[in-house]
Amino acid sequence: MAVLMLLGRVAGMSGVVWGGLVGPDRLWRGIFVAGLLLGGLATHSVGLAPLPTTPSGPLWLAALSGVLVGFGTLLGSGCTSGHSVCGIGRKSARSVVATMVFMSTGIVVVYLTRHVVGWLA
Repeated sequence: MAVLMLLGRVAGMSGVVWGGLVGPDRLWRGIFVAGLLLGGLATHSVGLAPLPTTPSGPLWLAALSGVLVGFGTLLGSGCTSGHSVCGIGRKSARSVVATMVFMSTGIVVVYLTRHVVGWLA
């Protein structure tokens, strides 16, 4: 909300990160991402959240998932945080539809990979 109020920008992570890599306004984007990382580190260091476990799936599957998510954010003109958190908060019909597509696709993929293919069961 602060990014929208102070900078007039939606805080969708794919746009924030991509703009930080190739955009002209890298400073606030870098500070934003650093704040998210430091906030997570602070939460773990004071014991408010357990450290994540080591992933049990294959590395290639994680890499492929990242590529597919990146492609999806380009195709959907934004990521889940941009559409779901910020877009729905701004009452954007496009974001409501995008969020329904994200969620239903995620449910189908989890079902297929866990129960049909048997990965990460």
